[in-house]
Amino acid sequence: MASGDFCSPGEGMEVLQQVCSKQLPPCNLSEEDLLQNPHFSQLLLSLSQHMDESGLSLTLAKEQARAWKDVRLHKTTWLRSEILQRVIQELLVDYYVKAQDTDLTSEDRKFHETLEQRLLVTELTRLLGPSQQREVPPLLGLEKADLLELMPPSEDFVWMRARLPLEVEEQLKKKCFTLLCYHNPSSDLDSETLKAAKVWNLAEVLAGEQQQCQAAKSQQKEQMVLLEKKSATYSQVLLRCLALLQKLLQEHRLKTQSELDRINAQYLEIKCSAMILKLRMEELKILSDTYTAEKVEVHRLIRDRLEGAIRLQEQDMEKSRQVLNTYEVLGEEFDKLVKEYTQLKQAAENKRWTLQEFNKAYR
Repeated sequence: MASGDFCSPGEGMEVLQQVCSKQLPPCNLSEEDLLQNPHFSQLLLSLSQHMDESGLSLTLAKEQARAWKDVRLHKTTWLRSEILQRVIQELLVDYYVKAQDTDLTSEDRKFHETLEQRLLVTELTRLLGPSQQREVPPLLGLEKADLLELMPPSEDFVWMRARLPLEVEEQLKKKCFTLLCYHNPSSDLDSETLKAAKVWNLAEVLAGEQQQCQAAKSQQKEQMVLLEKKSATYSQVLLRCLALLQKLLQEHRLKTQSELDRINAQYLEIKCSAMILKLRMEELKILSDTYTAEKVEVHRLIRDRLEGAIRLQEQDMEKSRQVLNTYEVLGEEFDKLVKEYTQLKQAAENKRWTLQEFNKAYR
């Protein structure tokens, strides 16, 4: 594919977007980044031709598929033996539970006791292991031959082995029916034949549900990748919005601050005047509630008289000031005359007092 196809907004760009979202780890590459770096886009598309949808190389993907196939094969083999082992153990557990509640037949007792004895001896023999590979003395000095003597009689073992598949089949059928009723509770009332038919298709139903779950998980993973991209884009847009808001605050708020301060000052001035008027109104209201019309008239008359007396005093004071100003024009001679007048007045007073005392003496 040519490099021109990588940069065009056609099929090449769509393929490149799928490569970035599925085959490669989340890298938050936008269409603008891919358009600005055409050689990098070409490299990504070249890499995608050697990778599968999970991001592995084609060689590793084939090896992984073979490895998973072997794992599933071994897992199936192990599950078969494990299921058989657990079913046999559950048969023994159910036997002991039933033995406490009901009386079992001699054949049932013989079957379960033979089965249990065989299992125990086989398990102990396995734990002892081969004698030639043992480096430590055996437990309690037991050998494999000692355990084999505890095996049930061969006739009982053959009879038990012939009956065991029927018991295992019955136990598995109960488990299948239990699983069916858990998956579809309405099947609990169906007949055994209908349950068996439903169990036959249960594996396909569960496989289909498993595929749906895997598809849902894959879709969820794609949605998570898309969510991460949108979160990154959202963060970038949010940062740009914050930068624009900061710019608006710096450019426009400083211009309108002086006008806002002037309007606030006018508002405070008007509010102060209103408060002063309100206080004056409260003062007048208190005065009107305190003084009646007669008291106000009497106070007015008293004020008029006092103001008249003040005017008379001011007139007298003005006349005295004029006289003093006239005397002050005379200067030092006036002061001498005042002193002589004061001396003469004092001498006259002394003589008047002397005369009064003289008259009192002759009386």
